[in-house]
Amino acid sequence: MSRPRLLLNAFTMNTVTHVSYGSWRRDDTRQTEFHTLDPWLELVRILERGTFDSVFFADIVGLYDDFGGGWETHVREGLQVPNHDPAALVSALAAATEHLGIVITSSVLQDHPFSFARKISTLDHLSRGRIGWNIVTSALRNSARNFDLPDRVPHDERYAWAEEYSEVVYKLWEGSWDDGALVRDRVRGIHADPSRIHKIHHRSERYAVEGPHLSAPSPQRTPVLFQAGTSDAGRAFAARHAEGVFINQGSPAAAREVIAHTRDLAAAAGRARDDIKFFQGLTVIVGSTAAEARRKAADLDESFSLDGLLAHRSGSIGIDFGGLPIDTPIGELSSAVDGTRSAIESLIRAAGGRTDVTIADFVTHKQHATRLVGAPEQIADELERWQDAGVDGINLQYAVTPGSFADFADHVVPELRKRGLAQHEYTPGTLRHKFFGAADTLPETHPARRWHGAFTPAPAAPSTPAPTG
Repeated sequence: MSRPRLLLNAFTMNTVTHVSYGSWRRDDTRQTEFHTLDPWLELVRILERGTFDSVFFADIVGLYDDFGGGWETHVREGLQVPNHDPAALVSALAAATEHLGIVITSSVLQDHPFSFARKISTLDHLSRGRIGWNIVTSALRNSARNFDLPDRVPHDERYAWAEEYSEVVYKLWEGSWDDGALVRDRVRGIHADPSRIHKIHHRSERYAVEGPHLSAPSPQRTPVLFQAGTSDAGRAFAARHAEGVFINQGSPAAAREVIAHTRDLAAAAGRARDDIKFFQGLTVIVGSTAAEARRKAADLDESFSLDGLLAHRSGSIGIDFGGLPIDTPIGELSSAVDGTRSAIESLIRAAGGRTDVTIADFVTHKQHATRLVGAPEQIADELERWQDAGVDGINLQYAVTPGSFADFADHVVPELRKRGLAQHEYTPGTLRHKFFGAADTLPETHPARRWHGAFTPAPAAPSTPAPTG
C-alpha cells in the first residue's frame, strides 16, 4: 500500500544556540555566524536541493526564566541570546530560492496587528506566496516586561489575546480588499477601485484599527498559519486556527493521542479533520551504516552541554533547576524549588506518573526519544513509524548546521524518494497549495474566511416602479 509523502520542514533560529546545546563550539558548524547572511543562503539552497517544503524560524522576544537564580547561564551558553529578528532574513532567503516556504514566528506581544499584517503581506508578495506565520503568545516573564507589562499575562488570557489579534489581521488580510480591487487600468487611469477597498473599523479590548489594509491582497492573502501550543487552551486555539501544528512528543503513541484530540477539536469547530498538518520535531544523525551513525552521535555528545539543556528546560517550565543536584527526584521538587504546584504536577504526568524520575532523566529523556540514529534505511523505517501515528511531516532539528540538513538531504531524502515518502521535484504554486494541493487561499471552513467580503456593501435592492393610471 502506497503512503502519502512526508512534509519536510527545517527547524532553526536566528541565534547561536537553538536546541543543540553546546554544539556551537564545534568546528563543523556555522552557528556562530548566524549574524551574517552567507550561512543562511547556504542553508536554504541545501534545503531546496533536498526538496524540503519549508524552513521554520523559532523566535523569542525575551530571556528565559532564571536558572540558578539569574540569567548568566543563558548568556554564557549562548542560549538563544543574542538572537536576531527572523523576519529581516525573509526577503534575502526568498530571493535565493524558488520554492521553499519560509515560516517566521511572531508573538502577539511584539508587533501591532496593523503593522504586522502589512509586513506579512509584503513578504508574501515578494516571495510569490511562500510565507507562513507561527502564532505565539510569549509565556516568558522577561518578554512581557520588554513590552510594557509588569509580568506575563495568565495562560488562558494570552490565548484570548491571540484570538483578538488574529481577528484584526484576518479582517485586514481577508476583508479589507475585495477580489479584483486592484484594477491597474492604464486606459481609464484607475489603479485600484475604491468601491472595493474598505476600512474595517475594528474596536476591541486591546485594539482600535480603522484600516484599510495598505497592502493589496498577496498570493495567499493570509499566510499559512502555524501553532505549537500543547496545553488545553493551546490545542483549542490550534484546532480553530492552525493549518500546521508543531509537536514534540516523546513517542509515536503520544503523538497519535495529541493529533487525534486536536483533529477532534477541529471537527467540533466546523473544520475538516485534514485541514491541519502535524509536524513532529526530530533530530536525525545518519551514517552510511548504523555503526558510523552511532560514532557520529557519540562525537556530537562530546560537545553537548547539560547546563544549556537544564537552563532551557528550567526557563521554559518556570521551575529553577539551578543549584539542585541533577539526581533530585522530580517528586521532591515542591519542597526544593520556588515553582508552582501545577508545573510540578505537569512534570510528573509527563514522566508517566512516576515521582522517582530524576531531573537529569526528565530533561534528557525527550532529547533521546526524538533523536533518530542510523543508516538511511533505518531512519526511513523510523519515520514510517511516526507517520503511522498520524504525523504528516517532520520538523527537522539540527545537531550542527548546515551539516545536519545536508546529511538528511543527501542521504535520507533519496531513500524516502524510493519509498514515495519524499517528492522528487516541487509542485508549482504557493506554500498553501504545496501543503494541501488545493487553492492558494484559505478554505471556507477556516474562521478567517468569514471576513472575506464582510465589509462589502450589500447591493441596493431594485426600486419598485410607481403605479401608473
